[in-house]
Amino acid sequence: MTIAITGATGHLGRLAITAIKARAPKSDLVALVRNPAADLGVPARAFDYTKPETFTALTGVDVLVLISSNDFNDRAGQHKAVITAAKAAGVGRIIYTSILKGDTSPLILAEDHIATEAALKASGLAYTLLRNGWYTENYTGSLAASIEHGALIGASGEGRIASAARADYAEAIAVVALGEGHDNKTYELAGDVPHSMADFAAEVSRQTGKTIPYNNLPQDVYAGILQSFGLPEGFALVLADSDIKAASGGLLDESHTLSQLIGRPTTPITASIKAAL
Repeated sequence: MTIAITGATGHLGRLAITAIKARAPKSDLVALVRNPAADLGVPARAFDYTKPETFTALTGVDVLVLISSNDFNDRAGQHKAVITAAKAAGVGRIIYTSILKGDTSPLILAEDHIATEAALKASGLAYTLLRNGWYTENYTGSLAASIEHGALIGASGEGRIASAARADYAEAIAVVALGEGHDNKTYELAGDVPHSMADFAAEVSRQTGKTIPYNNLPQDVYAGILQSFGLPEGFALVLADSDIKAASGGLLDESHTLSQLIGRPTTPITASIKAAL
């Protein structure tokens, strides 16, 4: 069985390769990447969501792990083109990394995922939807700046966020790619222990020995600050929207589906913060 992973040079893609190899060292794994010379430890084929001429890389693939594109220029259109090509190439099943709560998510960020899920279901292909919650790395990635400036900022209020480490979500990819019984299944994936951003800031303070509060901001103010950091306006608005929706439960799930799927507790924020520090 040949398993191919798109976006294999990204954070999640690299971890997914590691997770699959850990569970099945002799698995027939292929990385689909813009630059096939990338050192990923597995065979690589040239592949680009925006270049249909590269879709021949799907030939001979049994299971395609479609990691959502990070190009927000018609992302749903890119995904639909890949799905169409995968069907034509005889791919047996597509595993798609969607967003928590999928078609009921209030986040603007969910719109492309909703369209992709619909395209998958309409394709007639077997599919597995991994509806990923927030990555804890979304927060630890900016820890250095937060500590330097003496505060974490956001707009999620007291909202509880069930984040998990990317490695947890990558292991879920490995489980469903290698296992049976996942055809046409949807999994809501999130961390075991939800936290507010005040909780997160308190843990950062504990581990650093410094007082690092969480400063909650109005949505427009937060978006403006993100733009001042160099983020494109559209992306800053999407992130601020995600925070506001998190305040009302948009990033909360307490089903423990992720830990049940991977067979262990999800990585606690204490461990993720320690590793980042």
